[in-house]
Amino acid sequence: MKILPASELVLKKVSKYNLSKKFKKQLLLLARDFYHPGLNCELLEPKKMGLYSFRLDRKFRAIFIFREKEKLIEVLNITIHYR
Repeated sequence: MKILPASELVLKKVSKYNLSKKFKKQLLLLARDFYHPGLNCELLEPKKMGLYSFRLDRKFRAIFIFREKEKLIEVLNITIHYR
C-alpha cells in the first residue's frame, strides 16, 4: 500500500504537537498492515464518505481516506480525540 506525502496542514500539526516520531511509526504500520491492532483504525460516520482514522497516541488521531482501486492512503488531518 502506498501512502501519499502529507499535506502542509498535516505536517504543521505534527510539528505543533511534537508527533513526528509517532506519526512516522504509525504510517509504517499502516503501509504494512491496515488492520494492525496498534493503529485502532475506525471507519468514521457517515460511512459512505469512506473516511477512516488511526490512533497516533491516546490524545491524537489521524484522519485519512483509503482509495481502494489505486491502493493509496492520503492523510487529511490530525485531530484531538475525545474533545
